[in-house]
Amino acid sequence: MLETVRYLIGSVGDSGFGSKSTGEEVTAAAPDLRSITAIITGATSGIGTETARVLAMRGARLVLPTRSLKTADEVKARIVAEIPDAEMAETARETGIQGRIVNVSSHVHSWFSGDCLSYLDRITRKQIPYDATQAYALSKLANILHTKELAERLKQMDANVTANCVHPGVVRTRLNRDREGFVTDLAFFLVTKLVKTMPQAAATACYVATHPRLVGISGRYFADCNEALPSPLASRPHEAAQLWRASESMTATDLDRTASGLEPQLASDRPDDEK
Repeated sequence: MLETVRYLIGSVGDSGFGSKSTGEEVTAAAPDLRSITAIITGATSGIGTETARVLAMRGARLVLPTRSLKTADEVKARIVAEIPDAEMAETARETGIQGRIVNVSSHVHSWFSGDCLSYLDRITRKQIPYDATQAYALSKLANILHTKELAERLKQMDANVTANCVHPGVVRTRLNRDREGFVTDLAFFLVTKLVKTMPQAAATACYVATHPRLVGISGRYFADCNEALPSPLASRPHEAAQLWRASESMTATDLDRTASGLEPQLASDRPDDEK
């Protein structure tokens, strides 16, 4: 109950920020990011676009992997209109998971040869029907477990790389208000107090990626711009390692299919009329 109240009133945590903080606010103390290169997947709409805009405002060079170069160009044009000196490059993602990775990696090396990749911001947005809520929850659990195992493996390698995961919160969207009445108006008022604006939703990712106090911090989970405790299920090293091994096995299978030319198209990669 206390956490809910803190969320609703935007009470700040140990970081000095809270649920009402925006991406611009949390990056105000960030160092000059002109030497930084950030890959932002999902940057053509929503939270990804706002994250890209904020990092561009702070000077970061951006790479925007996308399935639609036209959409990426539109986002780039909007950002450049606001930030004329923003440096961005788009790359088309090939169908199939491995194709995307190889294609994006080759473009990054060609554009920023000799530079160090600084941020890889994975922002996933999928519409999940209500009868698939459990599947959605499991996918988020897998994200946290994967992050923790990745951070542990990087630590064992003495790699100068950190990996953290964030919860952006519930984001404000258009709400149907065709029906009028006291109950509808009250429900609309309450919902608007529970959800975040896009600048607020992008804040946690921007904070974790740029704030000086998080240098060297890895394997953590953040919500509302503060470190948070994940569920007990997300805190089990054995399950994290087991998920990693299963992922390696599936990835190896995908690589074999790609090499043999049998990589199938994912549903999300096919044209709408083929789904």
